Amino acid sequence: MLQESKRVNVDDLKKLVRTVPDFPKPGILFYDITTLLKDKTGFAQLIDALAAHYIGRGIDLVLGIEARGFIFGPALAYRLNAGFVPVRKPRKLPAPVARVTYDLEYGSDTLEIHMDAIAPGQSVVLVDDLLATGGTMEATVKLVKQLGGNIAGLGFAVELDFLKGRERFSEYDVFSLLHYDE
Repeated sequence: MLQESKRVNVDDLKKLVRTVPDFPKPGILFYDITTLLKDKTGFAQLIDALAAHYIGRGIDLVLGIEARGFIFGPALAYRLNAGFVPVRKPRKLPAPVARVTYDLEYGSDTLEIHMDAIAPGQSVVLVDDLLATGGTMEATVKLVKQLGGNIAGLGFAVELDFLKGRERFSEYDVFSLLHYDE
């Protein structure tokens, strides 16, 4: 049985995140987690902290959103003794899919999941690297609802609090490990 891990020092993990000014465009400060991921202790602590939040909740599946959710999702699923389901961009999945198209700041995007990925009533956790405005996660929530899954939580490595993406998900347990105010 998975045991709760030692308390994670969030400040130590934040030191492992590189900030890149003016990426992907001028005026944006990008929080680059690749520097945290390559640190074996930091990555392990991040996964342990996410897992500790969901221990004992009877999670059946962890859904990871393309592409960075694929980093955290399988590791979290393994720690929770749950299955992993990828949520993909269009035309990446071979079997019949459920699809949601959602608006972005400059255009739209689409996410897909296999129609048989979630059985009605299964308990699922949705994970991604970052909660910003919440549009991508909101689309994923819609996919889970289409397939009849029960959402046990939304998990993120990083949350940009100043963008208020959390406000879209007041009915769910939203857990973010690293918070940034700007």
